[in-house]
Amino acid sequence: MALLAMGGAFLSAWVGIRWTPSLLAAGLFALPAIVLFVLALQPPVEIHDLYLAIGKRKIPWIDIARLDRTNWRVPLAVRLTLQEGSSLLLVYPGDFESAVSLTRQLRRYAKNAVIDGVPYVQYWSQFKAAGNEIPQPKLLLPEDEREIERMFQQLRKVGRLDSHTDLIDSDEE
Repeated sequence: MALLAMGGAFLSAWVGIRWTPSLLAAGLFALPAIVLFVLALQPPVEIHDLYLAIGKRKIPWIDIARLDRTNWRVPLAVRLTLQEGSSLLLVYPGDFESAVSLTRQLRRYAKNAVIDGVPYVQYWSQFKAAGNEIPQPKLLLPEDEREIERMFQQLRKVGRLDSHTDLIDSDEE
């Protein structure tokens, strides 16, 4: 997308040499191209049990003092304040579901942090008190869940998953 926007900017600028109003279009193409390039060049974010890795930088979970979500959902922007007082803006250019999952994982692992102005323990107890269960990550795809449910129903109906002839053949050997 960034390359297409940059191509549009160059084409509009080239046309702008002869027809000046086209320079406005060049600017309108260049702005999203720059934003998309900046988002594409963001370092990868990795969640580990002991630390948060942002590119080559590893931040231990115990060093995160505050975790504040901004109004940006896609791309996700979260301000992390470290114990030493420094802060950094984590920008994650993934899709909405990935951003929600990353936000949940950040909140889950940052046990010493104040989350959106609420201490960790109080944040999760409020979440449970509201009748919500703490969200668990999905381990299976929906089609895999349906296949397991189908196999379970078959097992319930028949009492076993293998056929009767397979049992006879294995007993004879």
